[in-house]
Amino acid sequence: MNRVRKQVRCSDHIQRTIATEEITVAILDTGIGRHPDFGNRVVAFADFVNGRQAGYDDSGHGTHVAGCVGGSGTASRGVYRGMAPACRFCIGKVLDRNGEGCIESMKMGLVWVLENHVRYRIRVLNVSLGIGTSGEAERMEELVELLDAAWEKGIVVVCAAGNNGPGEGTISPLGCSRRVITVGCHEGGYFGARKDLCENFSGRGSRSVLYRKPDVVAPGTDIVSCNVNWKGSAFSGYRNAYTKKSGTSMATPVVAGAAALFLQKYPRATNEELKRKMIYSAHDMGDSWNKQGWGMLDVERFCREPDR
Repeated sequence: MNRVRKQVRCSDHIQRTIATEEITVAILDTGIGRHPDFGNRVVAFADFVNGRQAGYDDSGHGTHVAGCVGGSGTASRGVYRGMAPACRFCIGKVLDRNGEGCIESMKMGLVWVLENHVRYRIRVLNVSLGIGTSGEAERMEELVELLDAAWEKGIVVVCAAGNNGPGEGTISPLGCSRRVITVGCHEGGYFGARKDLCENFSGRGSRSVLYRKPDVVAPGTDIVSCNVNWKGSAFSGYRNAYTKKSGTSMATPVVAGAAALFLQKYPRATNEELKRKMIYSAHDMGDSWNKQGWGMLDVERFCREPDR
């Protein structure tokens, strides 16, 4: 995450000087494991797969995503901290140990977020997953309607573009809503011409629609974040505290964390105001609209005080 923060211009100064308004990010994923980078900031956990009460992550995907959003970097002396290291987490487990889930579990997770967004002060929702099949279009529409309902409640909804690119119109169904912030991958040339880059299979929008999808892009290749299978302690030292993962699942929490950071500084901002500021401050990579949207997330410009 240290490399990612530099790429999206999220400086140490911005993270240190941002207001300390308590912002909660809801994450619907595989759960969350105990990790020194999360401390006591997990305020709620609900399991829609196995019905367990205590927080856990039998996959590791959700823990990695949470680290990208707001890991403190405790186990790395700050090196691998996430985007909003002071945010709180509200975690819904909707995917199993293989990272697979059904529409029903996702639906229950979204309803839970809607019912508890005031109680837990949820301002951002991260959805780093694709779910459902091509034969479930009608039920997928139910999920999109719930995402739109969350947006109407004032929640900033951030969804992955999915990893089914590079064909046109390959955005994940959950990212197709005009309202939500849909995130694709782009490395901005950091890795040169590597063929396994996330941006090469990041979901693409359709040129036939009147709005850009994805909305913005962020790095998603070889992202170092929290590992659920870490060992050790603060006294003996942490081992294997971080791991690499790639995909739009990793790019999405970079943007969700930036949204939380923005709301910590401007707590009265609406989700519509945040989205406008984010897309208009993005850095144009000179790539096609259906690949990069408005461009690369630029936190320095995004969180800058407005001109007077």
